[in-house]
Amino acid sequence: MTDTNKLELIEEIKQLISVDGSSIDINPNYLEYFELEELEDIKQQLLNNKSNVKSFTKEYVEELYDKFS
Repeated sequence: MTDTNKLELIEEIKQLISVDGSSIDINPNYLEYFELEELEDIKQQLLNNKSNVKSFTKEYVEELYDKFS
């Protein structure tokens, strides 16, 4: 495990957590406890959640469009 990979992964996680896509601050002391595999899992869970939200939002917007059309 390289520190560079871990730092890149942490930056990706910060952006996924952010609402508007900008980077947010996470206390580095918390991140020291995570291994690379755990960070990869966190990232995957965030990507899955993002996908689920997009799908739900799309369905909701289509439903609203059908109601008001």
